[in-house]
Amino acid sequence: MTRLSNEGPDAFLLACAPTLSRAAMKGIVLTEFAALGLSERILHSLEASGFKQPTPIQAAAIPAVLEGHDLMGLAQTGTGKTAAFGLPLIEKLLANPQRPYPKSARALILAPTRELANQITTSLRSFVKRSKLQIATVVGGQSINNQIRDLHAGKDILVATPGRLIDLMERKAIILAQTHFLVLDEADQMLDLGFIHSLKQIAKALPKERQTLLFSATMPSEIEGLARTYLTDPVRVEVTPPGKAADKIEQSVHFVSQRSKADLLKQHLGERKEDLSLVFARTKHGAEKLMKHLVSKGFSAASIHGNKSQGQRDRAIRDFKSGDVRILVATDVAARGIDIPGVSHVYNFDLPQVPESYVHRIGRTARAGAEGRAVTYCAEDETKMLRDIEKLTGVSITVAGGEHPGFSAGTRKEGGRGRGGNGGGGNRGSGGGRPQGQPGEARKSDNQNRKRPHRGKRPQGQSGEKAAAGAGAQPAKANKPRWRRNRKSRAA
Repeated sequence: MTRLSNEGPDAFLLACAPTLSRAAMKGIVLTEFAALGLSERILHSLEASGFKQPTPIQAAAIPAVLEGHDLMGLAQTGTGKTAAFGLPLIEKLLANPQRPYPKSARALILAPTRELANQITTSLRSFVKRSKLQIATVVGGQSINNQIRDLHAGKDILVATPGRLIDLMERKAIILAQTHFLVLDEADQMLDLGFIHSLKQIAKALPKERQTLLFSATMPSEIEGLARTYLTDPVRVEVTPPGKAADKIEQSVHFVSQRSKADLLKQHLGERKEDLSLVFARTKHGAEKLMKHLVSKGFSAASIHGNKSQGQRDRAIRDFKSGDVRILVATDVAARGIDIPGVSHVYNFDLPQVPESYVHRIGRTARAGAEGRAVTYCAEDETKMLRDIEKLTGVSITVAGGEHPGFSAGTRKEGGRGRGGNGGGGNRGSGGGRPQGQPGEARKSDNQNRKRPHRGKRPQGQSGEKAAAGAGAQPAKANKPRWRRNRKSRAA
């Protein structure tokens, strides 16, 4: 096992090993950022931003990146990945103070969604306040002409979604021949959204001699293939095993009819009106109708999904962060960039069709070391999705309410291996019976979810987000998984 650094505390000798497992990470004693090899300038920025101690992913990744290694980082959201790649990247750019060429970027960071790209930019700018480094963000939903003008003088760091970057490349507004640093953040989500061809096109435009960093919360075979293709002898850092939920997230499931989900959700939300709660719906239409229904019942709620303008999405997230809105209803794609430490509960109103999305969803809570709860509402036609999630995570999620014939008494017990206790706060059987006072929107939403386009084809006018988060929304049959990875690329 090659050691990349032999300086500093013993804790960091292992931090840069070519393969760092979760077991090895437990032996790392987190010390100060100064032990990682960062300059005084960066340390002052960290202190000013309130950063005191590196997270495990930061402790492992930063020394490796500083020494010039390609890196594969496996860690869930909320573990500090942005600083893990952002700090050493900034350090290396500051060490070489050359100005960027016109229409170029010295470093490129790719993110799957607009929200995540904006979140990354916000974090990076807090680290470069004491420098002259220029950072730009290019995402869909904003004026491409303004972005072209902004890129004309060149940038030190460019944060982009693949779709919009391709548009700019085709217009000759950005040239990547001088880009020697590439970061792929949330790589598994980019593959889920069908960006593989865009990634290949972008990678071809970059120099072969570059440093590439890849971060992912899960590790499907496609990611392994991506790493083999674009990374050279990478250091592998694993904080949480791929597909595993964060240790501090209590998970629970309520077996409930589709028609009764809205009533049970209102009950749970009503018990925690002061908490920040994130609710996931499968489709854009379903998310919007659910939000409006909650508002009509007196809840402080907003929504983000692909049918919202970028301004509307930004405003909803801003209001949610400030606490002006206590409930945010979102689709998988739109919520990918949400980083709000105060989210106490994640509610899976609809189960995701791609099981890895469950890991990303519940990772929106228990941020920055806090504890959180993930509550799932499982209808009869979603039990196959639930089993796929449990297979991926290796956890039998605790039953907090209701019973379902799809699970025999021998295979699932209340209060089983999954953490969570009562999770959503309901008692056994709550929400599982015949609906009472059912709102019309929930019934319509269920019918809406049963409309599935022909396999492999997208109806005319359907957006990329719907294909990613809502396409194929017909509930799974008992013996046939309905989730797929064959997503179509769309500009983000």
